[in-house]
Amino acid sequence: MGANLSAAAAERDGAGPAGPPSRPRLGDIPESCAALILAQLSPPEICKLARLNRSFRSASLADFIWESKLPSVYKFIVEKVLLADTSLRNLQKKELYASLCRPNPFDGGTKEIWLDKNTGGVCLSISSKALTITGIDDRRYWSHISTEESRYPSVAYLQQTWWFEVDGELEFQFPVGTYSLFFRLQLGKSLKRLGRWVCNSEHIHGWDIKPVQFRLTTSDGQHVVTRCHLDNPGNWVLYRVGDFVVENSNTLTKIKFSSTQIDCTHTKGGLCVDAALIYPSSVGKEVVKSRS
Repeated sequence: MGANLSAAAAERDGAGPAGPPSRPRLGDIPESCAALILAQLSPPEICKLARLNRSFRSASLADFIWESKLPSVYKFIVEKVLLADTSLRNLQKKELYASLCRPNPFDGGTKEIWLDKNTGGVCLSISSKALTITGIDDRRYWSHISTEESRYPSVAYLQQTWWFEVDGELEFQFPVGTYSLFFRLQLGKSLKRLGRWVCNSEHIHGWDIKPVQFRLTTSDGQHVVTRCHLDNPGNWVLYRVGDFVVENSNTLTKIKFSSTQIDCTHTKGGLCVDAALIYPSSVGKEVVKSRS
């Protein structure tokens, strides 16, 4: 009986003299071939296949795979933007990709940069404290309030003003592509009561009379102006300023942007300003869709 079982096993594995060779298994794929397959996939797909077997797991560590997923400007990000974090310089490419997919603060913590984990696209956030806000130092009109609803410790809160103007600028080396810029704003002041966030709408006024104007310009002459009324009190809204196109990843692109409502025939107030955000346009569409 034991001999029969051994013979059957030998035939199944191709060990017997007349037995057919065994069928190739996924684990038989050479590591070099597995690496070439993985290089054609997205980062999430690579991580899923790496859990299949040892061959794919080992192949998934190859630097050339992850270097192809990193943005073309990753050295600029590591050496010029995140220069304070020297630990990033000695990482394997897979570890570097994972580290850059997490929010990485720079400029004294007033800005953050991260990669979209699915595409490797460069995303940026510029906090209210890195923006130029007219009248921000006058406590009669503006104040910085603590919050847990932002990636930053505080947001700028407008109680009332005649002249609303928020300006920002950024000089950065972007990968080639199209990017969308947004302002993250909320009508109303968030308060925590009984463990829940609620909206205090006491000071909301004036935003339905005239639209807010959003403006975006770039150092290579691109110019966008959009206008819309602020609405949806009690909810953080991404207001799209516009798109800009980067055609050369080897040069710095300087962008200037603003949000204004300077009609002095009426006051406006009750507005929180969190940040300006820049996403690759395809990523920005998904972010807006997920929050709508």
